[in-house]
Amino acid sequence: MGIDPQPGWISGGDKSKEPRFNDPKRGKRLQTVMADAGVASRRACEALIEEGAVEVNGITVRTLPVFVDPAQDRILVNGEPIRREALVYVMLWKPKGVVSTNADPAGRPRAIDLVGHPSGVRLFPVGRLDADSTGMLLLTNDGELAHRLAHPRFEVHKTYEVVLDGDLDDAALRKLEKGLHLADRDRPGRRTEPVRLQLISRERRTTKILMELHEGRNRQIRRMLLLVGHKVRKLHRVQVGPVKMTGLKSGTWRELTPEELEALQSASAKRPGERKGRQARVGKVRPLDARDSSTQTASPKRKGTNSERPVDPNRLTPAQKKAEEARARFAKTGRVPKPRRDANGPR
Repeated sequence: MGIDPQPGWISGGDKSKEPRFNDPKRGKRLQTVMADAGVASRRACEALIEEGAVEVNGITVRTLPVFVDPAQDRILVNGEPIRREALVYVMLWKPKGVVSTNADPAGRPRAIDLVGHPSGVRLFPVGRLDADSTGMLLLTNDGELAHRLAHPRFEVHKTYEVVLDGDLDDAALRKLEKGLHLADRDRPGRRTEPVRLQLISRERRTTKILMELHEGRNRQIRRMLLLVGHKVRKLHRVQVGPVKMTGLKSGTWRELTPEELEALQSASAKRPGERKGRQARVGKVRPLDARDSSTQTASPKRKGTNSERPVDPNRLTPAQKKAEEARARFAKTGRVPKPRRDANGPR
């Protein structure tokens, strides 16, 4: 066993002609390959690498990033070669009372216990679905795809059928669409991203809606509805990205079809922010012609000084009044006022 004297080199010899482990052209990240092989989670695999427990082609690697080709490179963890398992993709109808974590100290039934895949590979749930919720849960040993489907940056939407107490009025629907401020345990609270809502039925005692969002915050839907005064009776996931849950009963599973897998890979392949129809700080997407007309009419207004709509000073907050006064002074003098220096700030 050799220890890499200069992180990134494959072996000794003419180093000027040898590729480095940190070259992305070599293939996939080492911790991803290890996680896909069932060694541990990606973060635990990163720790193993940094501890010097991993060899690639006879060289101990300690510095990330490390890129490898699973088909060509020989990877050892604590002296043992990793298994090169086939990738498995499973859809499960999770029943109520089943947790979507692989390690539960309380000993509750786990989603992976319901999937007896003949390959025997170690599967991981994609994202979270709390114990009180039911419906579609994806499980796989493909760590890269699982990350892209679960992380909100890639905007892969999840759709839920929600039954809640009471009559959800239009004002509450608009609040939910625009987003609400939710407190978090480990960091300051923040506003939820805009969501898409579809009203299915509205009765005196219950309301049924379809709710589509791409975040995965802890019990997000239940907490949002409590903020507008409604308790969730039933929460059922029916769709992930373009793939709907079909052909299943509660507690049963099946493998994804090639078409479903291709659709999920395509939906999660784009870089963050590139997705068409992205909703940013608005509740509903306006038609393209409406957006175009608004941008075309807005540019001439900025050239003039009297084309803005009138403002009622009685309806402004103190901060808005100061902004209007500053705008009026700028229109009159053409000078931008210098910002005041904070007495406690840097000089």
